[in-house]
Amino acid sequence: MFLIPELSTEQGARSKLLPAPCSLYFLDLPGYGYARAGKAQRAAFRGLLKHALRREWLRGVVWLLDIRHPPSADDRAMQETLVEGQTHVLAALTKADKLSVNERLTRERERREELELPEDQVVVTSAVTRAGILELREAIEGLVRGAA
Repeated sequence: MFLIPELSTEQGARSKLLPAPCSLYFLDLPGYGYARAGKAQRAAFRGLLKHALRREWLRGVVWLLDIRHPPSADDRAMQETLVEGQTHVLAALTKADKLSVNERLTRERERREELELPEDQVVVTSAVTRAGILELREAIEGLVRGAA
């Protein structure tokens, strides 16, 4: 068991006791798709990413993609980097609430085919309606435990 501080901006935030069979870290890398960055900044980002992907303890990557848009050139470059690093990928397709049910199903199939990912590596989510959030948590847990 270990203590992790509760995320809070308030002074004196409490700590929660959580089971810890192993250490777990999430690395939130900066966005790349719509970021206004120069070539030098993009090159530095790719270098950071490649360094992170070489870590032997890395279990995988949760890749956030807007379900409404086909993969951009930057998405394709990211995909190549992930494939090159033989990285397990869990694609979270975001903003599902912006589409009708039929559009969502169509876009999910299209994105899965475009990214060449199996069904169990793609989770459709919405932060607004919370749709898919439980499934995403379970998929991340499987990834961390090595089941995925």
